[in-house]
Amino acid sequence: MAAGSTAINFSTPCALFPCQPLSLGFSRSSFHRHQAAKNQRRSTRRAASTPAITAKLELKPPPYPLNALEPHMSQETLSYHWGKHHRGYVENLNKQITGTELDGMLLEDIIFLTYNRGDILPPFNNAAQIWNHEFFWESMKPDGGGKPTGDLLELIKRDFGSIDTFMEEFRAAASTQFGSGWAWLAYKANRLDVGNAVNPSPADEDKKLVVVKSPNAVNPLVWDYYPLLVIDVWEARRADYISIFMEKLVSWEAVGSRLEMAKAQAAERESEERRRQEEEEKNAGDAEAVEMYLDSNSDEPEAD
Repeated sequence: MAAGSTAINFSTPCALFPCQPLSLGFSRSSFHRHQAAKNQRRSTRRAASTPAITAKLELKPPPYPLNALEPHMSQETLSYHWGKHHRGYVENLNKQITGTELDGMLLEDIIFLTYNRGDILPPFNNAAQIWNHEFFWESMKPDGGGKPTGDLLELIKRDFGSIDTFMEEFRAAASTQFGSGWAWLAYKANRLDVGNAVNPSPADEDKKLVVVKSPNAVNPLVWDYYPLLVIDVWEARRADYISIFMEKLVSWEAVGSRLEMAKAQAAERESEERRRQEEEEKNAGDAEAVEMYLDSNSDEPEAD
């Protein structure tokens, strides 16, 4: 370890939940409704740069060697969190979903369904923790830190006033999340009607960056937000942990790429919504024209 550097060594966070008998709280009909809604939105709940993951779920390694974040995050810490906790979530979820309606679904869909409007079903914790941890690993890189650039920097300035104000809000969210949980930078592009949960920022305008925090395994996917950056806040009570993450580990390139994909997906969704609305209006007009035609025919006198 380099002199003067402080390594992040987590204490044991997010204890693994033992696998328990699964009794899903949704029916086939609710699943089909979800699939229809998903098709309409073209999977825009999916994180901006995270590829789809299908069951049987596998343990995905971080995108760098386990010692690559030293001296700022030790190999021991990363090995423990990835090799034990992250692995445990994958193994437990596979056990929970085998032979159920969730078997073979995308991980994002498992998260959305088992969040169940806040009445959380047993597989949610494992599914969301898998997704959150993968996103967390990919939010960091060796020789990270620095400052955001490009469109990301411009939106941060627009929505927070300055990069310093954003940093303060992000640090505050991380340090005030009690117990286990996460602090996020997300792109909020929805229409304030998320359908699955209470919107945490209902007064905010759409198409803007927001900082939010979430307890345990909850993540912005259930609010229909696009996650861009996350920090695991278990050790956020240590001020140096948040500073090390922001100054030495965060991958602003990954965050910027996620933002571009989020904006593209949001624009695609808007286009889909416009096309669907135009089609509905056209169909309604056609139906009205047919009805008028039938009415006019019924008014004609019958021939002798």
